[in-house]
Amino acid sequence: MSRSLFPALLKYWRGRAGLSQLDLSSAADVSSRHLSYLETGRAKPSEAMVRRLFETMAVPLRHQDEALVAAGFAPRFADPDRGEAPAPVRAAIARMLRQHEPFPMTVLDGGYRLVDRNEAAEAIFALMVAQPDRLRSADVDMVAFVFDAALARDAFVEWPLVARRMLNRLQRELLRTGDERVRALLDRALAYPGVDEAWRHPDDGDRLDATLEIHLRRGDVSLGFLTTMTTFTSPGTVSLEEVRLESFFPLDEATRQFCAAL
Repeated sequence: MSRSLFPALLKYWRGRAGLSQLDLSSAADVSSRHLSYLETGRAKPSEAMVRRLFETMAVPLRHQDEALVAAGFAPRFADPDRGEAPAPVRAAIARMLRQHEPFPMTVLDGGYRLVDRNEAAEAIFALMVAQPDRLRSADVDMVAFVFDAALARDAFVEWPLVARRMLNRLQRELLRTGDERVRALLDRALAYPGVDEAWRHPDDGDRLDATLEIHLRRGDVSLGFLTTMTTFTSPGTVSLEEVRLESFFPLDEATRQFCAAL
């Protein structure tokens, strides 16, 4: 591992956080001289110092591990069992999926892949996509679900609004995390037909609310949902930090009755 990698990572994430050396040293309670030495490679950090600095900058756990390895330490947040969440957490998520019936709920990973969903989501998604067999693919993600005409693109009553909001979410997440998976998702989304050229740039005027109203129509079935995205706080592992639970709540009585009938 190159000795210059940790200083480069430290400087990179400090810049991404919009902090001066003085800002970071003050927030992390580290002398500005020592921080300067760390960024130039004149000093080697302890494991505790790496964690303190990168936690202060709210760097995602995946990238905190990269910094630890670059500084010569073992990764701290890597997941056991091939990246699976701990068994109690998996059991809790399974219970949440069941409890949310008869309304849809999905589980997304850090790459926005649909890794799990309850029976309501299975049934309603199958009704709303053009080619239901595509839902069985292990690599279906929310970008494909929203932008691919073989999936649900044509079912969104206000597709430009939903598509723009998803692009804004990806663009802001990329700015915050630098995650190459998010960059790949964003590039793929922008390559779909019908994506406005202006959407390639983040919309600073768009307020990224925690909820989103969506309206779906396929044939004679029309449904409206309020969707929310939930993440775990203080997750402790990379995969758990990246888990997202997307919950769908009916916007009207007709949607509630339709879901109940399923």
